[in-house]
Amino acid sequence: MKRLLIALPLITLFVVASSADAPEVEITSEPSHHLAIENESARAFRVEVAPHASTLMHRHRHDYLFVTIGDAHVSNEVAGKPAVELKLADGETRFTPGNFAHVARNLSDAPFRNVTIEILQDEKLRTAPSVWPTDTGEHDFEGGHMKILFVKDGVRASEIRLDPGATIPMHHHDHPHLVVPVSDVELRTEAEGKGATTAKFATGDVQWIPAGETHTVTNIGSKTARFVVVEFP
Repeated sequence: MKRLLIALPLITLFVVASSADAPEVEITSEPSHHLAIENESARAFRVEVAPHASTLMHRHRHDYLFVTIGDAHVSNEVAGKPAVELKLADGETRFTPGNFAHVARNLSDAPFRNVTIEILQDEKLRTAPSVWPTDTGEHDFEGGHMKILFVKDGVRASEIRLDPGATIPMHHHDHPHLVVPVSDVELRTEAEGKGATTAKFATGDVQWIPAGETHTVTNIGSKTARFVVVEFP
């Protein structure tokens, strides 16, 4: 029994050391990262790691943010650094500076899912003046709530909750943005000059919305809609 107890920590150290020494791949070649959207501003991946599995060692060449889909417990194993355990809540959104390689190891009995959004113009945007009047704040409207999470590299991330039947009032988008549903949503959009359209989005879908649209958004589903909006300058 004593031999077994001694061996287990050694095995754990060996696994961590092996992952840290593994050859790295580009993020586009990492099997758990599935490219969803790519344009001149952003590149978004749907990420899914099976229970107790891990990604390959892969490199993040750009600053990025990620939206966690479902509660998660992972080990972040950056090359050349000690592993760090993270417990992430459903919908939790974080920003991470790029230019590093790591393994993401799923420590839970459920799949680890997120949407990873690379900021492709990060070098230029780090020193550019912000286009946003504030990088924090919350706003209530009838049946809904919006909270600015952060502004990083000139990119603003906000979370929105919209009750069934509630409407986000008419608003104009001066900048393009990504929408990441954190719950299944069914929405009706009424855009100026275009009329009404309806669409269903599954949790973790990614939608790119160009700049210039003026519209309202109504939750026509039976449950509260939750989504993260990532706006680009």
